[in-house]
Amino acid sequence: MTENPVTQDQVQPRPIVARLPKYAAGKPPVQIDGLTAYKLSSNENPFGPLPQVHQAVIDQSALNRYPDSLSTKLREALAGYLDVPAEDIVTGAGSLGALVQILNTFAGQNEDGVQDEVIFAWRSFEAYPILVQTAGALPVQIPLLEDGRHDLEAMIEAINENTSVILLCTPNNPTGPILTQEEVDDFIARVPRNVLIVLDEAYIEFVRDERSVNGVETYKANPNVILLRTFSKAHGLANLRVGYSVAHPEITDNLRIMATPFAVSTVAQDAAVASLAHMDEVLARVDSLVAERERVVVALAEQGWKIPATQANFVWLPLGEKTADFVERAEQRALSVRGFAGEGVRVSIGEVEANDRFIALCSESLDLAQG
Repeated sequence: MTENPVTQDQVQPRPIVARLPKYAAGKPPVQIDGLTAYKLSSNENPFGPLPQVHQAVIDQSALNRYPDSLSTKLREALAGYLDVPAEDIVTGAGSLGALVQILNTFAGQNEDGVQDEVIFAWRSFEAYPILVQTAGALPVQIPLLEDGRHDLEAMIEAINENTSVILLCTPNNPTGPILTQEEVDDFIARVPRNVLIVLDEAYIEFVRDERSVNGVETYKANPNVILLRTFSKAHGLANLRVGYSVAHPEITDNLRIMATPFAVSTVAQDAAVASLAHMDEVLARVDSLVAERERVVVALAEQGWKIPATQANFVWLPLGEKTADFVERAEQRALSVRGFAGEGVRVSIGEVEANDRFIALCSESLDLAQG
């Protein structure tokens, strides 16, 4: 049966909608009798928020009131934690919402009809091409190096007079490697000062490599650098949607004009403030996940797997055309993993039992491993 042809009297979306790639959220695990099901497909924190954060949510009594649109309490808490001015911080609905604000402010179609260009590594965070095109800009995807790292030289070569924003994801999602301070400093020195450089550090708390770029110090030293962070990962607040960007006032003043009003609820703000007040406990939980990550990485290396050097809360299996086979095998073991068709599989670090089962699955799946 053929679909009804489109007629002139039907409401139609913008043409770009049909061309946008679809964002694929991590699927829940398949329930298997006799096995505890685990979701390892969304880079979620298996521990959830701290008890003090739960209490901050329970104590909410003004749900009939709009939140503070500037998230003043949260920005002041972050200013103290990061040692930056509060006016340099703009909150958003997760780092995704904060990125929407950045792109809507600095990338799009200009009055002369020419599109701005936004450069980013690929594969990287799958929302990048969606958000760039939604803003009206042109995505410029630069393939990763074979080791899953950004090809910074190729990104430099892609810059032209239409380039308005460059997105750097460190650690890179979904492959895991970081960008070092040395290579970022060199990169920034070669980028025109009128191009905005976004350092997406959604997984920064999981980084243990001392060579890693220091986003806070980098933004302080460069007026065209903006830092992007979230409470979804290390803090376990993915459901509350709270993130933020950090940049100099000439950037943040414009971001606030474009920011979605009341994007961060009072519930989310108070939960984030409570989590920041107990950062030592948050980081202790992160340490346990990092230890699990290293245990998984060592086990896979001993089995013979060759994977990128991850500093995030996930590992990447470069399975290419065998990706779907691995995803299916995981489903049969009550594990959900995030497959990227024809490229590879990203597996979040979860509970110890989940990680044990994943390690066993990898041992049984060496026939799928490439090179």
